Amino acid sequence: MVRRDHGSEVANRAARRCVVPPWRDGGQAQYIERPVPGPGDTGTAATREWALRRLDQPLGLPVLAAHANMSVRTFTRRFRDETGLSPTRWILQQRVDRARQLLEGSGLTIDQIARRAGFGTAASLRQHLHSAIGVPPTAYRRTFAGDRASD
Repeated sequence: MVRRDHGSEVANRAARRCVVPPWRDGGQAQYIERPVPGPGDTGTAATREWALRRLDQPLGLPVLAAHANMSVRTFTRRFRDETGLSPTRWILQQRVDRARQLLEGSGLTIDQIARRAGFGTAASLRQHLHSAIGVPPTAYRRTFAGDRASD
């Protein structure tokens, strides 16, 4: 009903907040939105925002630490203190989230989404998405794309 009245994006957001997808095929992980820590003037916030705009590019730990003007060790410690995750894990999580957004709201191919989300190949996207939420990209798109599924 929410999808019909307000569209698939609103229905998907409401379903995630209720910790359930709009419908389930069975055996799938829950789809929960994870908020990104807020921006700030200190620590690693500026580098997190910078990285979010470059998820399609290589973002190794030395690159992130250099952007933050910190040693790798200091950057890793501060990043974990601020986000609760290692930088590598956080980047992976953001890439999975970006892929999910593109699967839900675009008509891009799986290969195009893999490149734009920073996975490089469709095989890598499939592996990481399945590991994170338990389904391949096509099943995720079928569940969440709503009106786009017929495009």
